[in-house]
Amino acid sequence: MFIVLGGAFAAQATQYSMGSAARMGPGYFPFWLGIVLALMGATVLLGALSPKAQSTTISRYDFRILFLVIGSVALYGFSLRYLGLYISVFLLVLISSYASHEFNWKVAVANGLFLVAFSYIAFIRGLGLIFPLWPSVLTN
Repeated sequence: MFIVLGGAFAAQATQYSMGSAARMGPGYFPFWLGIVLALMGATVLLGALSPKAQSTTISRYDFRILFLVIGSVALYGFSLRYLGLYISVFLLVLISSYASHEFNWKVAVANGLFLVAFSYIAFIRGLGLIFPLWPSVLTN
């Protein structure tokens, strides 16, 4: 799958001008990303075909984890405008952390607080992006 997807991206990227490493064109990054993806897929394939490869069984899939992770990202997307960056990021981390079998409240809260601080430093201060920081009912 990775080989085919990477090859398709690289092939499609050749339709755009490449440029050079110093002056990248619109096709430069997707081309090399596709090449790297295809090489990673080839590495996985060769490892799986190796005589030293071990056979494994795939366990039953837990859909609760899927819903918690995707649901937390969807909640973040919908709540950012109304709850602000701080609360939305914190909820995203708490809910997605709850999907782990090794969930721990202290670690989840610490991760949430760290990610809130990192989001503020990276996106608000560093990149100058404009996001609502607090809930809209508090700022109006």
